[in-house]
Amino acid sequence: MGEVHHHACTLCEAICGLEIETSRGRVVTIRGDKRDPLSRGHICPKALALKDLHEDPDRLRSPMRRTASGWEPLTWRAALDETARRLRAVQRAHGDDAVGVYLGNPVVHNHGALLYGPPFLRALRTKNRFSATSVDQLPHQLVASLMYGHQLLIPIPDIDRTRFLLILGGNPLVSNGSLMTAPDFKRRMAAIRARGGKVVVVDPRRSETARAADEHLFIRPGTDALLLAALVREVLREGLARPGRLAPALAGLERLPALLEGFTPERVGPRVGVEPAALRQLAREFATAPAAVCYGRMGVSTQAFGTVCHWLIGVLNAITGNLDRRGGALMTTPALDVRAFTGRGRRGRWRSRVRGLPEFGGELPVATLAEEILTEGDGQLRSLVTIAGNPALSTPNGRQLERALERLEFMVSIDLYINETTRHAHIILPPTTPLERDHYDVVFNALAIRNYARYSRPVFDPGPDARHDWQILLELQTRLERARGPLRGLGARARRQVLGRLGPRGLLDMALRTGPYGDGLARRGEGLTLRRLEREVHGLDLGPLLPSLPAALRTESGRVELTPEPCIEDLPRLRALLEVPPAPASPAPGEPLLLIGRRHLRSNNSWLHNSARLVKGKPRCTLLMHPDDAARRGLSDGQRVTVRSRVGELVAPLELTRDVMPGVVSLPHGWGHGRAGVELSVATAHAGVSVNDLTDELAVDPVSGNAALSATPVHITSA
Repeated sequence: MGEVHHHACTLCEAICGLEIETSRGRVVTIRGDKRDPLSRGHICPKALALKDLHEDPDRLRSPMRRTASGWEPLTWRAALDETARRLRAVQRAHGDDAVGVYLGNPVVHNHGALLYGPPFLRALRTKNRFSATSVDQLPHQLVASLMYGHQLLIPIPDIDRTRFLLILGGNPLVSNGSLMTAPDFKRRMAAIRARGGKVVVVDPRRSETARAADEHLFIRPGTDALLLAALVREVLREGLARPGRLAPALAGLERLPALLEGFTPERVGPRVGVEPAALRQLAREFATAPAAVCYGRMGVSTQAFGTVCHWLIGVLNAITGNLDRRGGALMTTPALDVRAFTGRGRRGRWRSRVRGLPEFGGELPVATLAEEILTEGDGQLRSLVTIAGNPALSTPNGRQLERALERLEFMVSIDLYINETTRHAHIILPPTTPLERDHYDVVFNALAIRNYARYSRPVFDPGPDARHDWQILLELQTRLERARGPLRGLGARARRQVLGRLGPRGLLDMALRTGPYGDGLARRGEGLTLRRLEREVHGLDLGPLLPSLPAALRTESGRVELTPEPCIEDLPRLRALLEVPPAPASPAPGEPLLLIGRRHLRSNNSWLHNSARLVKGKPRCTLLMHPDDAARRGLSDGQRVTVRSRVGELVAPLELTRDVMPGVVSLPHGWGHGRAGVELSVATAHAGVSVNDLTDELAVDPVSGNAALSATPVHITSA
């Protein structure tokens, strides 16, 4: 009989509870934990890949150095010493900002990396910081800062009590929610309908969620902001704005009618591909529902009007009385209040050297990374640290970035694999796997549809020669600070000693005890501590989301800012789209089609394709196209086609379907493993192509700097 461990899945935002049975140091089974109050026994196929990740023979288990004859192993001391020495050498020769950092998505699934990353970044002293945020949710965070006063004060859809759920550019049946931690979304969506509610999806593709919804509206990619402007205007014009008890706390409500004048359903409808009557009906149904919430995700974030989209979503929820309302959009009260340890999110304190894109929250948009390396002159980026990221596949114009990585004087990657990005590194420092470390969801508990907390002990002992991410970061921080000379004063030295002595577990305990449910560090208090949470092996339900505004706001005015200036200043650019003639339903063969991405339940960006169980079956890296567009181009189902954009081209198999609207094609994100030097045996056998060999690094949302990965113009011809 094996041993049963209770853990959390760390592979996506759903944070499902798991029961993992082990025997003789190996995983026997992985099941959903039925007693977990958030996930209720639900898991998706990705959870089983935790076994594959832990046992993967391709996974690195010691530091590696790239040489002319191949990769060679290093001791940890040698690898860390060389890394710190070479980083400091670049900075001495060219300045602190000659070193850059890229943080990948897995960092937010790792509380050790989250807690020890900021001190490491401070020791590095560079302004050239980048992350997956700016190819993902940056507009969410910017709008949260502008409207509510903090980048992580993000309203979460209360889907367990809503009566009308409007989804734009999201596919939570596959993602289990994103910036809306909602495991088992299928049952939750069915419950909305069972209580007499309605789900409407607006998307250029009839996604898995759209097929299960009550209503699906196709929309032309990149035009969601027009649709949202029309909905808000219609609610205001029809006298359906009922902000309720929050009315005194809404600043700028009186300005909205004039600002949105002209965005009529008649003018907007032909440009977005939705009938004016359908827009009016949608506005009326949303505004008159007993409780409604509008939720937008990747499809509206990664487009040229990403910030305006999320601003208008916030406005729509607020003016209909659904902000801070049960069944609407509510703020969470997490046990570890991550907002207390992060900045509110300021914008534009500095700008990128080449293109002048704005910083937000201490980071520059990653769409500028390649040009900062390739463009010579003062301030040129000459060295790079990547932490758990694969920007060669996840950022726009990936081929250009790969050419840039080849030019770096020194690159180090904290990563488990030699992948499309890390193959360019000079040194790779491999951390432990998710099953070898303890776990607490710092970020996703703050985005969950219920207040919830769970702490998981490690399933396996990593062994004496392994290093956790936090240990690697702390040791690099120590070496970098020593290389700069003796520390001035006791403060910095004391902080480093405290970090080393407490470890993530000690820091986590302090944060929980000083949080909203904690004991306030009292010796005999009754509040939450890590030790008490540890005994709750199935997770701890802290109750449903509750109204908290205006008290929770952190704006200078103490009110919800409905008309933040950066969004208002971008409205003329949106209004200019009303002057552009509507696009034809099915473009002529010489005209471009618009490329969008998509995701699959058995994929997780670029880093689970080395699991044989997740890539088996029918190939998924296909180009979806409407049959009418294919017929006009003389193309047929299954043939190989060339897809060309401004920045590059690739060849992919064609899959015809009426699940994409005419004029739109779709490639999944995260593939493209056929690069030379990649040491991922399963992934390279199912290589696929990278959609980001086509996306354009010059296409960004100018307000936030977020990459506009959606609506890339492409031409399709037979290969």
